Amino acid sequence: MRSSVVQEVQFPKQPALQLIYDTAPIGLAYLSPDCRYLQINQRLTEICGISVEGHLGRTVRDCVPALADAVEAIVRSIMETGDPVTGIEVNGQRTGQNEDRCWITYWHPQRGPNGNIVGVNVAAEEITERKRSEREIRGARDAAEAALHHLQETQASLIEAEKLAALGRLVAGVAHEINSPVGTSLTVASVLERKCAAFAAEVARGGLKRSSLNEFIEVVEDASALLVANLNRAAEMVQSFKQVTVDRSYLDQRHFDAGEFTVEVLAGLRPALPKNNVTLHVDCQPGLTMDSYPGPYGQALTNLFLNSVMHAFPDGKGGNINVGLRASGMDHIEVMFADDGCGMSLDVRRQAFNPFFTTRRDGGRIGLGLHIVHNIVTNRLGGELHLDSAPGEGTKISIVLPRVAPGRPPAG
Repeated sequence: MRSSVVQEVQFPKQPALQLIYDTAPIGLAYLSPDCRYLQINQRLTEICGISVEGHLGRTVRDCVPALADAVEAIVRSIMETGDPVTGIEVNGQRTGQNEDRCWITYWHPQRGPNGNIVGVNVAAEEITERKRSEREIRGARDAAEAALHHLQETQASLIEAEKLAALGRLVAGVAHEINSPVGTSLTVASVLERKCAAFAAEVARGGLKRSSLNEFIEVVEDASALLVANLNRAAEMVQSFKQVTVDRSYLDQRHFDAGEFTVEVLAGLRPALPKNNVTLHVDCQPGLTMDSYPGPYGQALTNLFLNSVMHAFPDGKGGNINVGLRASGMDHIEVMFADDGCGMSLDVRRQAFNPFFTTRRDGGRIGLGLHIVHNIVTNRLGGELHLDSAPGEGTKISIVLPRVAPGRPPAG
């Protein structure tokens, strides 16, 4: 039966075509309309491990039953439509092997002299290695994405920790600064309490003299003046610190005076100046109203200040920090932050805003201060930042911010 079928539909006997079959680097086959192998080359027999002779005259269902339904459907489609079918992936295993192998196949109709379809030419290229490489690449990509996600989470945690650390340094500085006027007030109040007790005793004895009354009034006036001055100073610092800490929220956009808020933020940082022998100069143009995020803006100022104090004056000789605000056109303001410290080398300047870059690793720094500044300015406040520095020439940072932050459209 098999030989009669082979004789009915013969594979074209052309030496050149046979040579192609024998030497082609891909699998080739010629199927009859009823899915029998009329020709096949050695390369394609690797799909099932049956020899070339073992295929001829036999159906696909006999040789590779796992693929029979798919092959029969493809051949049926070609016979009905006359259109080729290309790019079909075929997977399978050879008998006795556990490794999956994959081929990409192309199916084209073979037409007879009268134009009718007499068979189907099949070309199959094995892509097992390519698929394995694709799986490995996908696995490596997934691993890399997971590692990146973990790194981003770690970085976010470190950034939050750095923000809290900066706030903690601010709290410690304010507490130290408040301690002085409050301590003075307590001393004055204690002296005043003793004077009042002595004055009351003298009144009770009935021997009050005009000189004692004048002396008591003078003491009360001096003590009151000292108490008012010192308590006002403490109240100002508390109010400044309260304003800064309340505005740490990254969600609230509001109108505020940039100059006044800058002065309030820097007032809370002044306690760090004497011990570092640094002088702070602030010059803010009045009336610079912004509709933006005061919390992130204050955080950026705090980080710039602390970074300058920690890095610009390493020899302990101290120096000056200058902060200035001015209008930049109608819709922007410019913040100039400069010091006359040691400056930065070209290599340090190039990496200054990179996360985790620091020149003070031995001092416990993790290198996120300026990176946080850059993120706040460019991402949250919608501004631009420029750094100019050279060894021995100090550092200048220019920040240009829109008066209306990107989060809220301007009123129209």
